[in-house]
Amino acid sequence: MPNDDELFAVVTEHNGGNHVRVQCEDGKERMGRIPGRMKFRTWIETDDVVLVEPWDWQDEKANIEWRYTSQDADQLRSEGHIQ
Repeated sequence: MPNDDELFAVVTEHNGGNHVRVQCEDGKERMGRIPGRMKFRTWIETDDVVLVEPWDWQDEKANIEWRYTSQDADQLRSEGHIQ
């Protein structure tokens, strides 16, 4: 579950490299950055559910903190956390 400064998001577009476009639960669309620790270990694709932390100084960008498996994403959807 997210902390106070984290949000659920769904990946809408993969922009290449370590950048993705995400639709956050607060209704905003942000540019997500995949950190180096996840870049080659975790494949993030379109329609994946992720946990993001928006930047304090630039609200239209965010860091990807976690990618949920499809089973975990289905459970989050059934509980009403994401759509």
